[in-house]
Amino acid sequence: MAEFQYFVAASLDGYIATDADGLDWLLQFDGFDGGAESYDAFFAGVGCVVMGGGTYAWLLDHLSEGWPYPGIPCWVFTHHELGPVPGADITFVRGPVTEFADDLSSAAKGRNVWVVGGGVLAAQFADAGLLGELILSVIPVVLGRGKPLLPLAGPTAPLELLESRTMGRGVVELRYRLPAHS
Repeated sequence: MAEFQYFVAASLDGYIATDADGLDWLLQFDGFDGGAESYDAFFAGVGCVVMGGGTYAWLLDHLSEGWPYPGIPCWVFTHHELGPVPGADITFVRGPVTEFADDLSSAAKGRNVWVVGGGVLAAQFADAGLLGELILSVIPVVLGRGKPLLPLAGPTAPLELLESRTMGRGVVELRYRLPAHS
């Protein structure tokens, strides 16, 4: 089965977006040293992306250079009717993430599944024991409130730190293995 990975950036206080889905706090860090290399190395192993409807709608509202995942299957978990992106391989689904785990793994064709976001969807994968890795770029900004990184049903067992590194502009990347569900 493919590895399910949550590659994400969050503020120092654990938010991935403002309450209004704003990302200006993050976008001001575009181009920091090591960021593009980290993303490119991660993305080279991605065979399928999965996201929630809110993340998909945000992408549609902010696309300026076309679909960011060309040639890669994208699955969108949503309760809303959303339009497709011309030329993109997008599947809209409703239901528990466990119902689609095998399909997502199959779509990844031996590569990894990137749980793009949001945090609620990533938490569903984690709560189901499907999320294997959290790759977190901690951005040196405090938001005070917003959309949480990983709003789980309860506390986890300790995560295993696989790697950490400091990148440009004070960004720290942390790579964790999530504990297996018992």
